[in-house]
Amino acid sequence: MPSLFMLLGYKIYFWANEGSEPIHVHIAKGKPTANGTKVWITQRGGCILANNNGQIPARDLAKLLEVIESQVFFITRRWKEFFCIDDVTYFC
Repeated sequence: MPSLFMLLGYKIYFWANEGSEPIHVHIAKGKPTANGTKVWITQRGGCILANNNGQIPARDLAKLLEVIESQVFFITRRWKEFFCIDDVTYFC
């Protein structure tokens, strides 16, 4: 699974088998896990918390969401490159 970046000890990444889903990232402390926190990327360049399965503390989660939102163009480009697609679909 492609790792995008690290922040506050958390890894932001995709799962390699989720390219047919709307664009999103997962967040996990340390090793990536299938049950990591999931964040949808929106068509307007924002992000929406899908779940906090990783039980990330609110303060850390707020900072992570802020950074993810600031990196939407980078995340979108990496999604397209990794999944070999020209267009992405969005949750909303």
